[in-house]
Amino acid sequence: MAKWTPKHEAPEPLEGPVVATITGGTIVWFVLFLVQLPFYGWFDDHDHTWWLWTCLAGGCLGLIGIWYVRKRDAAIKRAAAAQEETSRAERRASAE
Repeated sequence: MAKWTPKHEAPEPLEGPVVATITGGTIVWFVLFLVQLPFYGWFDDHDHTWWLWTCLAGGCLGLIGIWYVRKRDAAIKRAAAAQEETSRAERRASAE
């Protein structure tokens, strides 16, 4: 079997409002958990309690996701600021 090689370069990743997206998704998971909580008895009678716990797990994992994307966003901004400062210093050095 021949090794597959791409015929073109991969596109740059899309950057968007990542923190807001993850935060919104996490809120949705917790809201779904809270909406289903009063019906725990029905879920238990029909062996569907996993629906409830899936929503809680999604919300908890979302909290980890929020922490991660906030740190990532801050690191990207720090790297961009450092790059800008380096380019400013190079321009000043070349002007002198």
